Amino acid sequence: MAISAHGGELINRELTGKEREDALKQAQSLQSLQVSAWTVSDLELIGIGGFSPLTGFMGQADYENVINQTRLDSGLVWSIPITLGVSTEEADRFNVGESIALKGEDGVIYATLKLEEKYRYNKELEAQNVYGTTDKAHPGVKKLYERGDVHLAGPISLLNRPNHDQFAEFYKDPSETRQLFEELGWKTIVGFQTRNPVHRAHEYIQKCALETVDGLLLNPLVGETKSDDISAEIRMESYQVILKHYYPKDRTRLVIYPAAMRYAGPKEAVLHAIVRKNYGCTHFIVGRDHAGVGDYYGTYEAQEFISQFEPELGIAIMKFEHAFYCTECGNMGTPKTCPHDASAHIHLSGTKVRELLRSGQKPPKEFSRPEVAEVLIKGMAQTEAHN
Repeated sequence: MAISAHGGELINRELTGKEREDALKQAQSLQSLQVSAWTVSDLELIGIGGFSPLTGFMGQADYENVINQTRLDSGLVWSIPITLGVSTEEADRFNVGESIALKGEDGVIYATLKLEEKYRYNKELEAQNVYGTTDKAHPGVKKLYERGDVHLAGPISLLNRPNHDQFAEFYKDPSETRQLFEELGWKTIVGFQTRNPVHRAHEYIQKCALETVDGLLLNPLVGETKSDDISAEIRMESYQVILKHYYPKDRTRLVIYPAAMRYAGPKEAVLHAIVRKNYGCTHFIVGRDHAGVGDYYGTYEAQEFISQFEPELGIAIMKFEHAFYCTECGNMGTPKTCPHDASAHIHLSGTKVRELLRSGQKPPKEFSRPEVAEVLIKGMAQTEAHN
């Protein structure tokens, strides 16, 4: 039997057919609000059920419980506020009870919002409680401080999904991944979140996990990320190459996760686990510094934080230590499996790898598969030339 969605029911707020056509016509006559690409990705995930049990942007009770207790007002575990922040002037344009057309920067009406609440919120408190810092150098905190001071809250109806045409063959919503797992006969599925190319350490922990479950869902985030992260297009090509050459075809699937990256470390690890549960995964990998950035979080802080919620989350958390290549063992390992001291261990950080790639140097084979390195060097050279 498939794992149940978070809260028990997979939410669907997407209108289709005649109902959608009628709603789109009606939306033309509504007051409209232009929203960011980040908000559009949130709309999509609410609409398709990735953020189940949410049906819209959080009201004040849910919002305050999430930032203070890591729970919705109902008591259900939830770690990151999903909200729509607007300026005071924008908020004054709308009345509680009315419906608002939400337009992307491209002019497309993506959804309508039935406005149930307008409330002010404390950005410093949210920054401290969600990101663990009020430092504006933190990319998530920076985004938070740039938002308006008032939240608009209420249920949404998704009218148009964002365009993911360049990744069309890798796009599936949660109802479709659940159906896919059923067709494949997978009873146990491990989800892996990434915003980086898969290097040998990732490959090692994925394959360790794959020894104990039926299938692996490689579920890379392709929404908004930091400007110095490797682009989604280049990363997707690298994932296809590594899956083709080094993974069993019948036990792995590549599906995009169309979310924006928040870089909230421990709190985001919990959200990532909840979303993968909604996509139908029974297991989820949390590695070192999951969803971290800079030095804001401890190496295993995300693992320690998520552990306290694991019994309630209803998805098994697989925790892995930092993997490395050991020249003495002649293979990958972690401190749990390798007896040799650090002098035999080859560690390369993502930052170091990006530096090597930008200068056209291949990372050592102990760190990155040569086929992957080629894709990354070529892709980054094109990006640099384009810039």
